[in-house]
Amino acid sequence: MKDKAYKVLAKQLDISNKKAKELIDRGLVYVGNKKVKIARGEIDTKTKLRVKDIPKLDVIYEDENILAINKPAFITSEEIEKDSGYRLLHRLDKETSGVLLLVKNEEFRKEAIEAFRQGKVYKEYFAWVEGILPEETTIDLPILTIKKGGRAKSKISYSKGKEALTVVEPLEVMAKYTKVKALIKTGRTHQIRVHLARIDHPILGDTLYGGKEWDRIMLHAAKIELFGYSFESPEPDEFKKLL
Repeated sequence: MKDKAYKVLAKQLDISNKKAKELIDRGLVYVGNKKVKIARGEIDTKTKLRVKDIPKLDVIYEDENILAINKPAFITSEEIEKDSGYRLLHRLDKETSGVLLLVKNEEFRKEAIEAFRQGKVYKEYFAWVEGILPEETTIDLPILTIKKGGRAKSKISYSKGKEALTVVEPLEVMAKYTKVKALIKTGRTHQIRVHLARIDHPILGDTLYGGKEWDRIMLHAAKIELFGYSFESPEPDEFKKLL
């Protein structure tokens, strides 16, 4: 006998259908090691489903101007903005973890946005990518972002794209994968993801841009510096477990 995946999960956990669908849509539900992607997809009612826990959301630093959050994967930046009551200074994709900044007053927000625009903000990411990256690489390719139906997808476009510069440095190699440090000089939507995919080293879990299926997109915002502030987020457990 079969039923929709979210209904099977709701019965197993004794939760509402709405809550069950939300867990699947977040990417937190698995059959064995395989992620359940379609909440309305039909599965055998006897299928044992597993729900991945979301790590606790921690405050890294807070003062009268800024709130720095250690964002876990599977929570959106917009949810954090809504819950905190402060405005986002930038965004991280749902499955990207790490330093997320929110601002507490309009004057500071305007100054910080200008610093981002002028490239005066240091942004350092870690990622696990497919293949062996042998040496430091600078990717200077313009990016065009197309938004449709509330979703965004970016691509390289020489005619319509905006300037985008990413410096990628290999740090470790494990089997057929490389851990890299990525420094972005600009802040285009999905910039690191698109640039790494273009050089044939897509991020693990980034199926939107050709990456291998994984528990999550293996991208982490490790460090941000601006106006004398310096915020860091330690690598999540799944980055260490890969080793």
